[in-house]
Amino acid sequence: MKTAVFSTRSYDKALLTAANARAGHELIFLQDRLTASTASLAAGCEAVCVFVNDNVDAEVLTLLAAQGTRLVATRSTGYNQIDAAAAAGLGIEVVRVTSYSPYSVAEFAVGLLLAVNRKIARASARTRDGNFELDGLMGFDLHGKTVGVIGTGKIGTIFARIMLGFGCTVLGYDQYRNPDFEAMGGNYASSADLVHDCDVISLHCPLTDQTRHIVNAESLARAKRGAILINTSRGALVDTEAAIAALKTGQLGGLAIDVYEQESNLFFQDLSSTIIEDDVIQRLVSFHNVIVTGHQAFFTQEAIGQIMQTTIESISAFESGAELVNRVPVG
Repeated sequence: MKTAVFSTRSYDKALLTAANARAGHELIFLQDRLTASTASLAAGCEAVCVFVNDNVDAEVLTLLAAQGTRLVATRSTGYNQIDAAAAAGLGIEVVRVTSYSPYSVAEFAVGLLLAVNRKIARASARTRDGNFELDGLMGFDLHGKTVGVIGTGKIGTIFARIMLGFGCTVLGYDQYRNPDFEAMGGNYASSADLVHDCDVISLHCPLTDQTRHIVNAESLARAKRGAILINTSRGALVDTEAAIAALKTGQLGGLAIDVYEQESNLFFQDLSSTIIEDDVIQRLVSFHNVIVTGHQAFFTQEAIGQIMQTTIESISAFESGAELVNRVPVG
């Protein structure tokens, strides 16, 4: 099946081509993000394959439908970049990757926590300049601290298990309780109690209308002073301006994010030779107790391989008329 693959990088092309070896779909690789202005690149393609920062809103879907597109496959678990209701109204199916190595994101979140707490990036930059002084590099033991996990699905539960291994007390908050989280020693709490009691808060929930800016000025004001916030889920879970204000006062002791509210115009591209006009991200990276990475938590051999394989299987299922087990729910 002819498929336009948007937001393609070298690793996407290599691993998606490998996954497609037996299926034999005609893959058209495009570096461009999918937007209203680039939708025409998919003319004649029955399917489009997208990523997290592609824009698949009602306008784009209408353009795609007019060109004959009948399937949108996102190379991600989250699908907030896609207007699923609009797609359904246009007769376009939407599929996602319902699961891939959850260890990739959970382990990266732990790495971010260690890096921001123990000032690892700052220390590395110093030693490169021949500065081996320890002033300003003091962190705290994770052992004995209380860690809050907002979102106790597969990734959140694995992160919690690692934190329990560090000797932490782990509190969770989720709309749905996960018995695995409780069985291994996690305890559920209200969102207010979790924020108030935790030394570390890590976000592992999807972006919905209910979770948008779940971390905001009000919740940060209730947080334990000096707490560290980790976000490897979706950027808009955090009100970035509120986080900056909390960093300035010391209410927030550290911030490590792999996702960012306005990342679509920044991430997955080399902007090192340009002037970045996003003042918010520039302010964020100016703090010594902030670490920003470019949406790489999922980026392991195991995770990417599974993502590409599942994507190809979904395209094949659609082509053959088989059940779409990874269909995105509508409503």
